[in-house]
Amino acid sequence: MAARGKSDKRVEPSFEGSRPSDDFRLDADERVVGNGRPGKRPSKAESGERSERSERARPSRDRKASTRRQGGGFFSPLKRLVYWCFVLGIWAGIAVGGLVLYYGAKMPAASTWSIPDRPANMKITAVDGSVVANRGSTGGEALALEEMSPYLPQAVIAIEDRRFYSHFGVDPLGLARALVNNLTGQPIQGGSTITQQLAKNLFLSPDRTFERKIQEVLLSFWLEHKFTKDQILAMYLNRVFFGSNAYGVEAASRRYFNKSARDANLGEAATLAGLLKAPSRLSPARDPKAAEARAQVVLGTMREEGYITDSDLKSAMSQPPAKAKRYWTGAQHYAADMVVDEVKSLIGEPKVDVTVETTLDMRLEAAAEKSLNDVLKKEGGKLNASQAALVSVDATGAIRALVGGRDYATSQFNRAVKAKRQPGSAFKPLVYAAALEAGARPDSMVNDTPVKIGNWSPENFDEKYRGPVTLASAFAQSLNTVAAQLAMQVGPDKVVSLAHRLGIDSDIQANASIALGTSEVSLVELTSAYASFMNGGYKATPHIVKRIIDPDGKVLYEADYANPPRVLSEPVAATMNGMMNRVINEGTGKAARIDGWQAAGKSGTTQSFRDALFVGYTSIMTTGIWFGNDDGAFMKKVTGGGLPAKAWKEYMTSAMKGYTPTPLFGTGRGLDLPPPAAVQPDSPSTTIGDIISGILPGGRRTQDELPADYPPAPRPPAQDSASIEREPARVRPVYGDNQGYDNGDNRQIYDNRPVYGDRGRRSDVIPPGDVPVRDYRQYRGPYDSSAPVPPGAIGGGPVPPGDVGVAGSGDQPRQTTLFDLIMGQ
Repeated sequence: MAARGKSDKRVEPSFEGSRPSDDFRLDADERVVGNGRPGKRPSKAESGERSERSERARPSRDRKASTRRQGGGFFSPLKRLVYWCFVLGIWAGIAVGGLVLYYGAKMPAASTWSIPDRPANMKITAVDGSVVANRGSTGGEALALEEMSPYLPQAVIAIEDRRFYSHFGVDPLGLARALVNNLTGQPIQGGSTITQQLAKNLFLSPDRTFERKIQEVLLSFWLEHKFTKDQILAMYLNRVFFGSNAYGVEAASRRYFNKSARDANLGEAATLAGLLKAPSRLSPARDPKAAEARAQVVLGTMREEGYITDSDLKSAMSQPPAKAKRYWTGAQHYAADMVVDEVKSLIGEPKVDVTVETTLDMRLEAAAEKSLNDVLKKEGGKLNASQAALVSVDATGAIRALVGGRDYATSQFNRAVKAKRQPGSAFKPLVYAAALEAGARPDSMVNDTPVKIGNWSPENFDEKYRGPVTLASAFAQSLNTVAAQLAMQVGPDKVVSLAHRLGIDSDIQANASIALGTSEVSLVELTSAYASFMNGGYKATPHIVKRIIDPDGKVLYEADYANPPRVLSEPVAATMNGMMNRVINEGTGKAARIDGWQAAGKSGTTQSFRDALFVGYTSIMTTGIWFGNDDGAFMKKVTGGGLPAKAWKEYMTSAMKGYTPTPLFGTGRGLDLPPPAAVQPDSPSTTIGDIISGILPGGRRTQDELPADYPPAPRPPAQDSASIEREPARVRPVYGDNQGYDNGDNRQIYDNRPVYGDRGRRSDVIPPGDVPVRDYRQYRGPYDSSAPVPPGAIGGGPVPPGDVGVAGSGDQPRQTTLFDLIMGQ
């Protein structure tokens, strides 16, 4: 019982003393196996050994558990970085997508997008087809990619966008860099592809903002979808800014190298491509050294990309740096400005690129600029003459040379066209021509004596008086008193009428002082008026535009001045030619005499030597020259027979090279004025009203009172052109090197290019270097039809007749005026 009772006691679980109280484990012998009975209890020795192994293994397991709890592993930080970058990338993509959607929604629908028109360019060419200048906001015409020098696109791609032909319009790496710079407040530099730059130039403002950058990307995608890579590159090269107001490679090449982009060499192409980084700062016109350094960087990049070889690189780097003038220079730019104004008046503002063919001869243009600068440089300083201008026209009024000032880079004001100044005595030929039309003759006697007209008392330049002189002599000596008397006898309004008839459009005051050129006119007006004497009495309308053509070859305008109206009778024109020839041979224009040529002209000097002019002509060309100062300052006794006559001689000597000397119109051909009508024996008595009316403006004889055999006044153009007797339609003979000809309807052909439309085509060929101009013989009238051509040596000695009309039959009767009674005549 005792034993049983002992066994019936409850046995409480107990833990081995050797085990830590916090480590509870079941050994293998304590596990329930099989039928649920505990396994065999190990012996104490086995238990001790197992406990010892457990204690040794515990630190290792603890370290592993600690490592697992801390995230463990060498790559754990990198994994974490990749993970968070991925997460942030997703959120950044969502943010960027939201911005793209937001700013994209603010843009117009893509279906309405279109490429804006490139501003129209005006290419201005001379008679030989050479480019005079380009005008327009771009500064040059657009070229196809195939027309450009192949170095240009290669250089631009190499330095601006090496992967241009492989990307889809946006370079992701470059764009990311630009966005990061924007976020950090740094300037956005680089990253833009050529497509993006084109999108910005075409559509966007230069603001550096998220909105503009996102819009740029969207527009780049559209451009890549809409156009080919070559089209995008061509648009970019024709619109990108190269500095100095040059947009596009053609404008830049002409601006910096004075040549077309078609002909740019490797070094020049590298220079232009280098400008794109900073067009103003790297301009060869501003900093040639910086431009050269940048060009070498471009050349090195081209070599890396395989566009050029080592020998190409070495050759290009050995070339001298490109030099360009900082501003446009050259007298041809004055003419180009005039062309722009004339084109706008003819066809309005051009909407597309146009080519304007002009009447300019670049050989004469260079000679004109040189002659003025030579005289100014030699004598201008000591005589206080700082400016000069020149206009040279042919018989039709076509402007062959024009210089608007001393230096276009310094002043772009065109003094030949826009400045109006008093012509002085250079206006007297118009007064004398009016007097001849009213019945005066070169041998008519006039009295050079002090006169007073109202409160005005004109004086001669030398303050001397010569008494009775012939009209021709008074003209050669430029006597002011005689000119004033003629103006009053003819009537100032008659002089004004003749001036307007000859093409002077400026407002002219009909007063007595008109005889001394006190009304202001432009040099181009005055010169073209003189051309009417040269060509035998036809109006010479000044013009510089010959034809305007659009890019498709369509003629938008074509000038036709080949059938001008007659504005002077042939005898009057011939008489004036003889009288003005005396001015050069023995009068105030002696300094203008040129060897081998018969010439005519007139000098002019205004009060206090403010202005000095000389206008003269040969049978080929009429030229007017002005010297003075922009501020009207006095020159030191510079007269029209001084500096202007010297410059005229230098220019005309050069301009007449290549032409055979020929005589002035009407000289030696019997074009004398008709004799005056016989004096009527029973003349009506003179009343006080007649006397007073003889000195008041408008008090003069009418056309009905002129001699019956005197040539009638010119009729209106519509009537006159139909009544002028002309030769049968045929090709005119060529005199010397004067190669202009008539194709049957008196239409002048200027060069060897075909004439389009119904104007026929030219069948002859002009020798190289000869610029055809029209002279008076192409306006022949009945007086000239059978006259022989004088020998080519004419002009070497005295050229008759200097006193055309001297053999006249006496003075023309006229009314006695109050002035005559006072003066005792």
